[in-house]
Order: sequence, then C-alpha cells, then structure tokens
Amino acid sequence: MGLGKIALGAVVGVAVIAAVSANADDGKGSGSGSGSGKDTSASAVHRPGSKQDTGGGKDSGGRAAAKKAAFAGDGEFQVGSDIKPGTYRTTGNTDGMCYWERAKDASGEMDSILANDNVSGTSYVTVKAGDKLFKSNGCADWEAVAAKPKGSPASSMDGDGGMFRVGADIAPGTYKSAGNSDDSCYWERTKDAAHGLDSIIANNNVKGTAVVTIGAGDAYFKTTGCGNWKKTA
Repeated sequence: MGLGKIALGAVVGVAVIAAVSANADDGKGSGSGSGSGKDTSASAVHRPGSKQDTGGGKDSGGRAAAKKAAFAGDGEFQVGSDIKPGTYRTTGNTDGMCYWERAKDASGEMDSILANDNVSGTSYVTVKAGDKLFKSNGCADWEAVAAKPKGSPASSMDGDGGMFRVGADIAPGTYKSAGNSDDSCYWERTKDAAHGLDSIIANNNVKGTAVVTIGAGDAYFKTTGCGNWKKTA
C-alpha cells in the first residue's frame, strides 16, 4: 500500500521515547495503544522467532511441519467471526512495510484505532474480545501462539530483532548491547502484547552501551536499532 501507514502518537518520559497509538486505553477497556519507540518491531535474526521455529509436530517424512497460518497478512478481519480473540505472531517482515491495527469499529477514522504499529521482522499482538476489527497490510501471515511460552530460550538476540517472547524466544536475565553510536537504539520490557502505555514495564533510548535486566515475569522484550544483545548474568 504505497509507503504504508504510520503508527500514531508519542509518549515522552525521562530520556525515554515510545511511540503509541493516539487512543491508548488504561487497560480497563477492550483495547490499548501501540508501543514501539521506532514505529517498528524487527525480526529476530537469532532465529527463535523466525519461520524456521514455528513448526508444530512432524510430517510423514519426520520433518518438522510448518505451523498453519491463522489468517493472512493482508486484509481486514472482524473479531469473533473472521478471527478469534487471542495472541498472534507475524514474522519475516524484512522491509518495514507491515502495518497492523486493532480497531473498535469499522469507520476507518483515527478515533477508532485502539492500537497500531509498523513492523520490520517479528511482532506479537493480542487481539481482545472487545475489539471489532483487526487490519493487516503488507505483513507476513499471522500465526496463533499458545497462552504459555513454549520453546528453547536463547541467551543472545539481534539488537534490531524486534519483539521476543520471554521464556520462549529469550531467557530472563541481564543483557548488554554495545556500539550504539547514534542514539537510535530503543528497548522496551512489556507485561503483555496489547501495545498500550500500561503494557510498558520500562523502556529507554540508548547511546553507547545499554544494559537491561529482563525479569522472569516480563512477557516480551522489544529491541530496535541496537547492537546485538548478549546475556551477562
């Protein structure tokens, strides 16, 4: 769709900037705003969140079978009839043109947006029962993910790797990223995939070396524009 849409709004804290939807809720309603400091979530190059890792079972030849897509990466889907509420993942979006949006109605107006984001690589999104419409444009197909994290967590990740699920994609612990020279490194710890302001546990824009402790109770970790992260403790 041309140059794509842009995730809306901005929230400014002490040395912290995070882009969010213009209609971020307080977590008490049916939706929440977007939360990415770079208007993008990037793919996991270390592979735990990549298409190679989405298999579910094995085929007749003993090979890992690809997980079936829940719905396509292009389209507008009514929640409850076209798609079910739940958490979904898209991965392999390498060109930054993937745009998604949770909406409270089908008016197409800005006030209808509950949350949105531009994605490069991997993103997780929780579609809530109160949402009316989920829009996706230029994205790889969306897959449903289990309620509880499953996988073999890695101890390192690409600093431009996007959204990682704690306990499935990455292990909790303290990570360090070095060589961030242009102040474009952004990281975010979140308690869910609703992409609202109240989803953010902590975030920061970093120049130079970044150190962050990802807690076992964290749900996801977002990173974009950073040097590679390595677990130090």
